[in-house]
Amino acid sequence: MYDEEQQPGAEHGPLAGFTVGVTAARRADELGALLQRRGAAVLHAPALRIVPLADDGELLAATKEIIDQAPDVVVATTAIGFRGWVEAADGWGLGEPLLGRLRGVELLARGPKVKGAIRAAGLTEEWSPSSESMAEVLDHLLAEGVDGRRIAVQLHGEPLPGFVESLRAGGAEVVPVPVYRWMPPEDITPLDRLLDATVSRSLDALTFTSAPAAASLLSRAGTRGLREELLSALAHDVLPACVGPVTAVPLQAHGVDTVQPERFRLGPLVQLLCQELPSRARPLPIAGHRVEIRGHAVLIDGDLKPVPPAGMSLLRALSRRPGWVVPRADLLRALPGAGRDEHAVETAMARLRTALGAPKLIQTVVKRGYRLALDPATDAKYADA
Repeated sequence: MYDEEQQPGAEHGPLAGFTVGVTAARRADELGALLQRRGAAVLHAPALRIVPLADDGELLAATKEIIDQAPDVVVATTAIGFRGWVEAADGWGLGEPLLGRLRGVELLARGPKVKGAIRAAGLTEEWSPSSESMAEVLDHLLAEGVDGRRIAVQLHGEPLPGFVESLRAGGAEVVPVPVYRWMPPEDITPLDRLLDATVSRSLDALTFTSAPAAASLLSRAGTRGLREELLSALAHDVLPACVGPVTAVPLQAHGVDTVQPERFRLGPLVQLLCQELPSRARPLPIAGHRVEIRGHAVLIDGDLKPVPPAGMSLLRALSRRPGWVVPRADLLRALPGAGRDEHAVETAMARLRTALGAPKLIQTVVKRGYRLALDPATDAKYADA
């Protein structure tokens, strides 16, 4: 689990003031460290867990079938899956027969990491796509012709959408190799906390590094009766960022648009967030300062000012119509759990001004409410809008 607070005294980076959710089960520490290094607060909850199938009858049966009857092609899709398969075969005393069989077939690797796992096993891949895309692997196989060929496919942990069906439609005999399965996390509490944070818009972005993680979050939301609220949050307020197009499929199936880096890696995913999130925070010229409202903090002339949740709620309500007076009653409704006492607005506003360290940013309009003190030229511009 990561420290969810901004490190005190740390120089802020491009993601300072933003909170990013991480759903990954594998390499979550690496992704979290990359995000925190750029200033983000990170909330991590694995949306699933990987269950190896070393004792699973399906994998054993598939391994024996491949050893007994050589396929024409073997498609390796993930490095962890390929290594797990070889290790499981070793445990059954079938490691050498499996490797011997794989040396005599056309071995395709989905990407560089899989190539590394193949070569570490003493094997050599015959071909690998430049895009790391299963769609390109499929195009390559169909261009070669698959009618009458026997093709073994190491699965991701769930059926590959359309891949196996397309091969079979082309006349291939497909042997699925289920090396591991995705299961719900043993402790569901962190995932529920992440789901609640997404629905309440406490997150600015939510990252996905596998399609099963996205499917698992959607499934949990459905179980809790929050699916529509989750989809609404991801569609309008919380940026869903996927490591690649395959990962995005479960979200896109529910009409959620996602952002994806050109290279399907954690580093480019983080760099994409470093571009996307700051671009969504509109800078405003207020009381002679440049103010940028982020998820849980405000940049004032480049100086990061952490703001409590109640203060951020008020600030967002004021920024929806910059320069316009927002009545206390409207601000009260914006405060989470404030009840009916408008004194709560005054208390939260005093704390907000203290957190900002620049009291003149927000003007009190007697008997009416509060407004952001936009610079005169900008004020006129927004008044005409």
